[in-house]
Amino acid sequence: MNINTSNNHDNGEQDQKGVSKKRYMPLLLINYTCLFLGSVSSSLLSKYYFNHKGSNKWVSTWVQSAGFPFLLLPVFLPYYLFQCTQRKPFTGFTPRILSLSIFIGLMLGLNNLLFSWGNSYLPVSTSALLLSSQLVFNLILSAIMVKQKLTFTNLNCVILLTLSSILLALGSNHDKPQDLTPTKYMIGFVATIGAGLLFALYLPIMEMIYKKVYCYAMMIEMQLVMELSATILASVGMVWDGGFTEMRKESKEVFDKGEGVYWVTMITNVVTWQLCFMGTAGTVFLTCSLTGGICMTALLGMNVLGGVLVYREDFGGVKIVSTVMCGWGFCSYVYGMYVNNHMMKLLDDHKQNINPSIEMAQPQPQPHSDLHLGLGV
Repeated sequence: MNINTSNNHDNGEQDQKGVSKKRYMPLLLINYTCLFLGSVSSSLLSKYYFNHKGSNKWVSTWVQSAGFPFLLLPVFLPYYLFQCTQRKPFTGFTPRILSLSIFIGLMLGLNNLLFSWGNSYLPVSTSALLLSSQLVFNLILSAIMVKQKLTFTNLNCVILLTLSSILLALGSNHDKPQDLTPTKYMIGFVATIGAGLLFALYLPIMEMIYKKVYCYAMMIEMQLVMELSATILASVGMVWDGGFTEMRKESKEVFDKGEGVYWVTMITNVVTWQLCFMGTAGTVFLTCSLTGGICMTALLGMNVLGGVLVYREDFGGVKIVSTVMCGWGFCSYVYGMYVNNHMMKLLDDHKQNINPSIEMAQPQPQPHSDLHLGLGV
């Protein structure tokens, strides 16, 4: 019996190796699309809630993770309904992975609260530019935790993004709403920076854990547990603060767009946040934590533009300079990646020319986490 199980496991690994190259790019494109749609839409919808007299930060926190039941579909349907995979859900889901998923989920829940706190006080464009500082934290933590190599382009990106955030902090006092006190504005500023730091910590931790994950399907299962944990944390806060009762009151008496629009906003926000988190997790799983952070930073520029176009937020000199510096830092990093990959390719070609017979005998390089790119077949 054990021998058969071992053989089935080996066959599963062989199947994954065979399909990984076919599935890598489609999976990556799907996750990039989810990340793009989810990041931009969720930020704008969260601000829409606060702009139209929604005020409960626990409600805004809760909707960020409450869509976890949607993940039950990709977890259970392929095996029980479509029968397109031989791997039973949660196979290989060890107690250690479960514990780590719960812990990270609670950390994610705290990150969601800080984001909601900052987003309730700050304009979308200001919040997005401040969140771009997460790339700085991500680079530092990646260097410490997953041995990410520091280069000139990395450090240049860090310096530019840091200066951008400082410039924004010094020059954005005129941008705050008239009824917002300097104390609340500073709370929103600090909470947003804190959210960026926690998210930057989340990315390399996930990269470390994903190295032990068997397949893409297990990554979705981990995400399900994490989102459930974050929802439990937010639900406790909702009960403590009267958030569930507040939602009914807000929809009927407070939200100035009417009850129907209120619930459509809530439901749509739940869906878009799930797209954002799944896109982020999938990108980290298929590439690395720093790439995930860079993609998020690039999309924050879209959030700035979205805030200006949708909510007619001010886009004066300070934000223009900050946005240019963010873009400059991002382009610097991308160029550094291009140069590094080009040099690695030249080095590989040089090795092949020196000793092609030895190179032919060695296994060919595979995409990142090649073993793990299958869907659990």
